[in-house]
Amino acid sequence: MREKAAPRRAKLELLVRKSGADGSEGFEVKEVRSALAFVQLRPQRVEPHAYELAEVESRVSDQASFILKNRVTDRYLLLSEPERFLWEQMDGNTSLQDLATSYVLRYGEFDFEIIPALIRKLQRAQLLVLTPASRLRKALARNRGRQVVKVLENVLLVLERVNVSSRAVDGFFRRLYRWGGFLFFTRMAVVLCVLLAGAGIVAGVKLWNEAEAVAAGLGRNPLLALLSVKLLFLFTVAAHQLVHGLALVHYGRRVREFGFTFLHGFVPTFYVDVTDVFMTSRRARVVTAVSGTLVHLVLGSLWFLVAVKSSPGFVQAFAAASGMIQWQAFVIALYPFCFIEMDGYHVLVDVLGVPTLKSDATGYVAALMRGRAPFPANREEWLWVGYVVLSVVSIVGFIAFNVWLVVHAS
Repeated sequence: MREKAAPRRAKLELLVRKSGADGSEGFEVKEVRSALAFVQLRPQRVEPHAYELAEVESRVSDQASFILKNRVTDRYLLLSEPERFLWEQMDGNTSLQDLATSYVLRYGEFDFEIIPALIRKLQRAQLLVLTPASRLRKALARNRGRQVVKVLENVLLVLERVNVSSRAVDGFFRRLYRWGGFLFFTRMAVVLCVLLAGAGIVAGVKLWNEAEAVAAGLGRNPLLALLSVKLLFLFTVAAHQLVHGLALVHYGRRVREFGFTFLHGFVPTFYVDVTDVFMTSRRARVVTAVSGTLVHLVLGSLWFLVAVKSSPGFVQAFAAASGMIQWQAFVIALYPFCFIEMDGYHVLVDVLGVPTLKSDATGYVAALMRGRAPFPANREEWLWVGYVVLSVVSIVGFIAFNVWLVVHAS
């Protein structure tokens, strides 16, 4: 039987706004791989005065169509109802991943081509631009006239292009699943995970009571030791992504891509393209998201147990530090209220059915603080306020805990 070809890696050509040293503005075309685009890119439609949208009624079909006009160039586009829905989400704050989630929740299915095809169509009509993916890039864009800023932007651009990946990975994940990966999705695995978490808590409390002696084991080069812990942690991120892929296979879907890149241009990370999960149930999407985070819970518990069983010294300190970082990664990945769109956040918005929660909440609260929005009057507005308040409190608490942890251990 002829082997099925690997899926073609779709690429998006996006029009990116840039500013010159003299304050002038222009545009450049940027090509981005689809898997990376789903994480980072946030398309933004042109200003309201630059376009016009009109509905076209049909006496034959029940589905409405829309005419989108570029008032500057007099270009016209015909949009379907799903395309019009996606167009309204392109506000510069909603990522492509959130767009896909919104589409699934609205129409109950996912078309892999509709978003890239719509973006290409809008780009040709000059109706779409791309805002920088992070606050750092926005700050650099505002100060592009400085030589140091130009150098830093060029460095980030080079790192953004670093992408070591493969599209022919579905067979590998399926073999890995048959060779034992299926065990991660059994009841026995759940029981073992709970037992390890309990044992890890007990070990962590014991290490906490001996924190000063444990930290002393890092020796004369604590910074080098912590960097080693971080490097080891990077490989556990790969394991995190592998489990996401195994979950996808478990639910009978296809892993489209696996690789390594620099998130936002400077954060090294592994990634797996699990967009095929949109074709499954909500339960499957939740399990796929949560399963990867449990890698950090299990590894953190194991490191704590190693630290408890080790004699005072470098091995004990290294294991304790590794366990702490793994558990913090578990909390950050699964906790939804921290302004970071990680696994826990995507589970929350999927369960609530509000895929643009972060952008809507931050936009509303910012307008509320400026006096440009009314006081919360319905459940949705209270949800936005609650998300922002919980996120701010959580971040402050997380920073305070880490400061206290360093002081306690020193």
